[in-house]
Parts: sequence; structure tokens; C-alpha cells
Amino acid sequence: MARSSSGFVAGLTAAALAAVGFLAYQASANVPADLSAASPAPAASPSAPAPGAGPKKPADPAQALPKQSGSGVRVVYSLGERRVWLVGAKDTVTRTFAVMPSTVGPAPGTYSVTSRSGSVAGSDGVRIEHVVRFATVDGVTVGFSAAVDGSLPTPDPSRRTGGIRMKRADGDAMWTFATVSSKVVVVP
Repeated sequence: MARSSSGFVAGLTAAALAAVGFLAYQASANVPADLSAASPAPAASPSAPAPGAGPKKPADPAQALPKQSGSGVRVVYSLGERRVWLVGAKDTVTRTFAVMPSTVGPAPGTYSVTSRSGSVAGSDGVRIEHVVRFATVDGVTVGFSAAVDGSLPTPDPSRRTGGIRMKRADGDAMWTFATVSSKVVVVP
């Protein structure tokens, strides 16, 4: 009798492994396109830098955090570079990405996130999500957002809009990072 119960257990184990394998295949086959190109796993890093090695510089110097962009945890928005940096503790850039500026922009300076909205209609009529507002210029509210349809059109110069648009994945990161009262530093 012991022999048949061990065969039964082995059969159940094999069936369970086959089911798990099939479910894993189905899950990987149904991953949305924007998630299937996941970033590679982080490589192991040595516990101490190599002798003579200084701080690691970004691969693309154009994406380096601007000088005079403040300190502490903050969002940095460069008007001239049309780029945003999400900066964590110890001036560590957690993410940087290009944006499409609005027709109305804030003056260089330090601001705070004043309000957020999950999903609304933008001032240009486009449905937007993850709205993070931080300034008002001549009655126009300025903030970061992502178009639900994923578009990044150049704003109509004849309309006064304050939406600084980004890709949806960048909007997700901004939404998680920039809560109410978070610091936003605008540089030229």
C-alpha cells in the first residue's frame, strides 16, 4: 500500500508543476506591451568602489541633475531642457524623463505640490491622469500630468494651458513620488 500512495503523491506533484508552468506561461503571454520590456535585473555591485573610482556619472551627461537645483527630496523641472528629475535622499536621482511643456510656465523657483487629481479633463480638453499641481501663473494652474491616450502633442500656442505632459509610465512615477506638499524646484 505504501508504494501506491507514493506513486499517487508523485503524480499529484507532477500535475501541480505542470499547472504552475502553464499558468506562468499564460501570465507572461498576457503582459501588456508597456510592461513586457521590463528593465533588466540589477547587477551585483561591489561593496566598495574600486580604488580611484569617484561617484558614478550618468551615461548621458545631458540627463545629469542640473546644478543649483536645490537639495533634499524634490522634483526638479528644467524649463530649457524640458526634463524632470525625481530626486530622493542624498541627491539620488530615482528617475528622469522628458516632458512637453505647457504654453504657460512657472518662473524659476521653489514650489510645493498644492493638489492632485487622479483623472480629469485637461484645459486642452484631453483626458488626463495623475495630475500634480504646484503653481498658478496669471490665473492658470500649472502641473504635471499624463494623457490617458498616451499622447504628447505640442500645445496649441494660441491657448493658455498649464499642463506639463509626460508619458503615462512617467506620470505613474510622478504620482507615487510627488504627494501634496512635496518640493518642486523649477530651474531655467
